[in-house]
Amino acid sequence: MAGKESEAKDRKYVETPLMKQYYSIKAVHGDAVLLFRVGDFYETFGEDAVRASRILGITLTRRANGAASYVELAGFPYHALDTYLPKLVRAGERVAVCEQLEDPKLVKGIVKRGVIELVTPGVVLSDNVLVNKENTFLASVHFGKKTTGVAFLDLSTGEFYVAEGRDDYVDKLLSNLAPKEIIYQRGWEERFTRAFGTRNYTYKLDEWVFAEDINREKLCKQFGTASLKGYGIDSMTSGISAAGAILYYLDFTEHKNVGHITGISRIDENAYVWIDRFTIRNLELFSSNSLRERCGFADVIDRTVTPMGGRLLKQWIALPIKDVARLNRRLDVVERFRGDDGLREEVGGILERITDLERLSSRIATQRITPREMVQLKLSLGAVADLRRVLLASDDAALASLAEGLDLCEEQRERIEKELFPDPQNNQIQKGGIIADGVDLELDDLRRIACHGKDVIAEIQRRESEATGIPSLKVSFNNVFGYYIEVRNTHKDKVPADWIRKQTLTSAERYITQELKEYEEKILGAEEKMLAIEQRIYAGLVEFLSRSIAAFQRDAAVVARADCLRSFAVMAAERGYCRPELSEDKVIDIRDGRHPVIETLMDVGQQYIPNDVYLDDTSQQIMMITGPNMAGKSALLRQTALIVLMAQMGSFVPASSAHIGVVDKIFTRVGASDNISQGESTFMVEMLESASIMNNLSDRSLILLDEIGRGTSTYDGMSIAWAMVEYIHNHPAARAKTMFATHYHELNELEELLPRVKNYNVSVKEVNRTILFLRKLVRGGTEHSFGIHVAKMAGMPVKVIERAEAILASLEGAGRAAAGAGEETGSDVREEAAVPAGVRAVAKPSGRGKGRKTSGAEEHLPGVQLSMFQLEDPVLVQIRDQIRGLDIDSLTPIQALNMLNDIKRITGL
Repeated sequence: MAGKESEAKDRKYVETPLMKQYYSIKAVHGDAVLLFRVGDFYETFGEDAVRASRILGITLTRRANGAASYVELAGFPYHALDTYLPKLVRAGERVAVCEQLEDPKLVKGIVKRGVIELVTPGVVLSDNVLVNKENTFLASVHFGKKTTGVAFLDLSTGEFYVAEGRDDYVDKLLSNLAPKEIIYQRGWEERFTRAFGTRNYTYKLDEWVFAEDINREKLCKQFGTASLKGYGIDSMTSGISAAGAILYYLDFTEHKNVGHITGISRIDENAYVWIDRFTIRNLELFSSNSLRERCGFADVIDRTVTPMGGRLLKQWIALPIKDVARLNRRLDVVERFRGDDGLREEVGGILERITDLERLSSRIATQRITPREMVQLKLSLGAVADLRRVLLASDDAALASLAEGLDLCEEQRERIEKELFPDPQNNQIQKGGIIADGVDLELDDLRRIACHGKDVIAEIQRRESEATGIPSLKVSFNNVFGYYIEVRNTHKDKVPADWIRKQTLTSAERYITQELKEYEEKILGAEEKMLAIEQRIYAGLVEFLSRSIAAFQRDAAVVARADCLRSFAVMAAERGYCRPELSEDKVIDIRDGRHPVIETLMDVGQQYIPNDVYLDDTSQQIMMITGPNMAGKSALLRQTALIVLMAQMGSFVPASSAHIGVVDKIFTRVGASDNISQGESTFMVEMLESASIMNNLSDRSLILLDEIGRGTSTYDGMSIAWAMVEYIHNHPAARAKTMFATHYHELNELEELLPRVKNYNVSVKEVNRTILFLRKLVRGGTEHSFGIHVAKMAGMPVKVIERAEAILASLEGAGRAAAGAGEETGSDVREEAAVPAGVRAVAKPSGRGKGRKTSGAEEHLPGVQLSMFQLEDPVLVQIRDQIRGLDIDSLTPIQALNMLNDIKRITGL
């Protein structure tokens, strides 16, 4: 401690005044990279410089910091901020931008500086960081006494959402909306990590920041209301605590102009389909594990043409709805667009002219909007008017309802049209050349002076020469006197009495006039005055438009909705999708269903093989699907989930017909992956996901399970899979519709034991010892995996294939022999330890009967006893012959040792 104090004392002694100022500001923002404005550069010092140089690839140097001291230094020109700032933020850095708050020309000594903005991964407005069709959410989590509250804000658009519930529900929302940053209470690190993992960028705030009463007041003040009842969140105490903390965080990061945050929406847990993070990953909703770029579900189905539409589409994917009436209203619009090619194309052309109204609104509120963006706003509002006209002219009630939500904003368009040049010569108001002619008389006069100065001087010279009769009169300029009139001595007597003599030369006199002096003042101050006038007018225009932010946001919401629904129609027309029939019943009946992603990405000439899927809660609750690898089981499971998801987004679906009884939860356990960073094996990940499903079943759940138990031993895996199917089927309150793909052919036995389980297989055709994948789902189970054929197709060496076939034949022969022995003796041929508790074992799947009766509660699981001597290895055969027939009871110790020595000799050990 004493060492640190000594170091601080020494540093204080050697610090320059500039570095003293730097350290005082850095002390407030110690966890951020401080970009310190020094003249025309942003500088970083010390550890910040080391990090910045590494991330930005800029030179790291040293500079003097007083006597016998130095500090690391790395910097870049101030005009390159938009290039370097995004790189720091993408690298996960918090960046404090420190500006000069005074004009250095007017200040003696150190210029006053201060942080004008703290940019973090979740609080950012730079176009170079933001992604057009992706929200940049900041989330806030508050662990309350009874529930956990969560709020989401996209500062760049003003979208603000709040919810509360159990930790697992909040985790689902965090996974679905994928915030770039999460703030939460300091001291709750263990609870946060246990509930949400370590995958997020987080920042901790003091407990008092989440005080509910203070935050309720903050929100009411922000929205200009007396209470929060109008937003439906008045009773959400944990949610209010989380939402108010976001407003505090904006103030803390120097984002004080937040007029575009005009309201907050409640995410009602009962209104949306539950999709957890496992399902998002397994269905590849927003990204893909494929090496092929942009082939996630969201990328493939996105036909939107506006940024707002693209962002809304992702929200609809993340939060499908359950309200059948609301879904049918969406489908009505999609059907109208799909059935009218001309309307679809015309609306698409109009939408392409509309820029990002949401983000322009935020730029108006934060006073960051540029002149060219202002012109884009005008053009976009004009396109909005055209969109309204076209939708109303369609003579369709659903489209007319959309159109009625559009505000024409005519006054705003007219004022921009009047006050700004249609193509501003500069995109920065600081450079001028923005305000149109005819807006301000003084500005017009100054422009004439600045642009036509030589002409005006020539005109004054001509006029004065004619008035005085002095033909050699000349108007000139120098830095001492400014503008002056020079008259040769021969014409001195003609000089008017009101001219003021300023200088006498050998052969001439120089004079000034009141008119010339006034013009000089005008022309010399014209540039500065013009810029001041333009900035004043532009600021007034921004302030005027800021009063219309709510209208712009309403237009943006309608445009986004129209864009999404038209996007669905484009996909439906391109791919031959059908309109799903949504119902409150519990039946899913899909005819000729196809996988939307695989079908779209297939090469030209290839055709996707469609399949039917039927699930209900009375006759066919669980489909057991067997078949070899590569036959298409996983694709079938995924396509069923995606078709249901699309239907509950309000989209047409890839099928010839689809009846969808709305689901409230979609669970998937597809594929296998390790979570090495958290020390979780493939099997542990599989069990965690499976446990989440088993613990959250509902009567309207859709469950898709693929190869449960394959991450552990055969008997363990089979036992777990068997027990899960039994649990789902026999659940007293939730008959969840389930598709279960498996390699455990023994599970086909369940069809005879559980009435709502039905066996299916993905068919293949074997020709000349090779297999042809038909990819067609047919009734009935199968007992052949064709794994060796798949290995052969993958290019496995011939010797390995041949050896595998020999081993398979040996194993199958032993299995048949064991089954026969079991039938003759009536005894189990497997070790009891391999049989799940409460499950009886028989020798083969068909071994029912023989005096054995089972009930729904007393199930039986067939199996095969494996022997170490089934491998046709000569050494093992010789050892087997050595010990066969040994009478162990009469064997002496010496004989046993000799026998062991012989076995050692045979094995060569």
